[in-house]
Amino acid sequence: MKAIEIRNKYLNFFKNHGHSIIPSAPLIPENDPSVLFTTAGMQPLVPYLLGEKHPEGTRLTDYQKCVRTNDIEEVGDNRHLTYFEMLGNWSLGDYFKEESISMSYEFLTKELGIPVEKLSVTCFAGDEDCPKDTISAEIWKKAGIPEERIYFYGKDDNWWIAGEEGPCGPDTEMFYDTGKPACSADCQPSCDCGKYVEIWNNVFMEYFKDKDGYSKLEKKNVDTGLGLERMTMLLQGKETPFDTELFLPIMQKLEQLQKLDLIESRRIIAEHLRSSMMIISDGGRPSNLDRGYVLRRLIRRMIRHLNKLQIDLNELSTLIDINVENLKEMYPDLEKNKELIKSVILEEKDKFVKTLTHGEREFEKEIKKLETSGVKKIAGEVVFKLYDTYGFPPEVTKELAQENGYQVDLKEFDALFKKHQEKSRMGAEHKFKGGLAENTEETVAYHTATHLLNAALKQVIGKDAHQRGSNITVDRMRFDFNCDHKLTEEEKKAIEDLVNQWIQEGLEVTKQEMKKEEALKSGAECMFIEKYPDIVTVYSIGNVSKELCGGPHVQNTKELGTFKIKKEEASSSGIRRIKAILKRD
Repeated sequence: MKAIEIRNKYLNFFKNHGHSIIPSAPLIPENDPSVLFTTAGMQPLVPYLLGEKHPEGTRLTDYQKCVRTNDIEEVGDNRHLTYFEMLGNWSLGDYFKEESISMSYEFLTKELGIPVEKLSVTCFAGDEDCPKDTISAEIWKKAGIPEERIYFYGKDDNWWIAGEEGPCGPDTEMFYDTGKPACSADCQPSCDCGKYVEIWNNVFMEYFKDKDGYSKLEKKNVDTGLGLERMTMLLQGKETPFDTELFLPIMQKLEQLQKLDLIESRRIIAEHLRSSMMIISDGGRPSNLDRGYVLRRLIRRMIRHLNKLQIDLNELSTLIDINVENLKEMYPDLEKNKELIKSVILEEKDKFVKTLTHGEREFEKEIKKLETSGVKKIAGEVVFKLYDTYGFPPEVTKELAQENGYQVDLKEFDALFKKHQEKSRMGAEHKFKGGLAENTEETVAYHTATHLLNAALKQVIGKDAHQRGSNITVDRMRFDFNCDHKLTEEEKKAIEDLVNQWIQEGLEVTKQEMKKEEALKSGAECMFIEKYPDIVTVYSIGNVSKELCGGPHVQNTKELGTFKIKKEEASSSGIRRIKAILKRD
């Protein structure tokens, strides 16, 4: 069964069970500006999981494009992916455990035809905060899963919470038995030997955690997630996602072009090319900060491995064409944005080739230092500096060192790199947690202020000025917009004065639900209009601003304080960035 068939079966199944199909949110988060990318199906739905009414009702289903950056360096093995697609269904105060589990079982066994003997499930074991989830276990038994294939685990495995505080609850996870031999007599779903693969997770949000502990929620929600690439791989009996039709054409082309046979490099190129294309198609651009830096890393790592396979970099254009042709049915935007995708990737390729040239010059300087000292080993610290500062690949450093009769202290490099990787991982995890948990008074104020800034830019710069991204913390806001010039001091002051004028006027912030077509006719603005459902939420700030948005916002602009632009700078080609604060007494 092909990936697109699985996706369509899933959406149609839940549609037939009363769910509204909602569009995938963009990879560049629009209403959750404190995270780099959309990392999970539930992320765009956080406001509704926290109690806001969704315009499409209480039963929802979708496929969600996702990017997770924690394990970029792990891509190349048989399972890690940066970009993936998550299928999900939600109950917002509607059904709960009984119907959720019953539908999951029916979809897996009837729609996908998975034999019951291939399925095992896990449930929450219980602790001092929440009792053992015997209810889910009994529902699974009633559905058809025998007791011996129902396992109980603690919070590390079968509990979900959005950050440190917020809605949370036990979950139940479904596992597929690959048929591989058990690693021991005690082998079970918690084992990572490869016999059991997690395929679906149903989260039952029935608690709220705060500094005082756990309390029961008035409205219970269900949030589920099923990884499409993993399910496709298992149903096709493949060893890795790279053996499925999602990657096969590009993998085969790389095998034809390569001069060295390195399966890990082929996987890295195939995965990073797909991820880069998806990010660019959804508005991402390479830069030295945040999501732009992630995209730059993906493209440059891909180019390094093209060099490693000794593939002519001019073949990149052909590889993009192959991917577009292969994936256009699943992602039509790739075909629409093909030339843009090409120009961004090829421009970044040219920049990286120059970086490699610069790195070689720095390497030669280091060699000259060693020649005078008589040392024949390049320190790991030097290798890491070349990598971290100049983007120079450690494998290239090693090859050049050997050619010059030197050894490389890769052990020291690995230790430094591991430390660097751990910092990056912690940063990414904090970003994700912050985006879900920090719906504070400050971030709500800054979110509302982005609407006023967007409106002011249109008046001062021109009506074609549009938001291209934002990032919010409790201390400041960062706002990207298209503009072909550096703002003058007069323009910055005019923008600042307009925002503060609207704040002082005490404009009411109102919310309406309407059809998408009506919203557009009324003059409401948004990014990625095609990604919105048929019924949308429109926030208006007096007669100044009207935008499609998921919120949350303040009720009156007087709550915002004083708006102050701290910096205006280039973000990327044709994109400017404003950093600003709100002084709130």
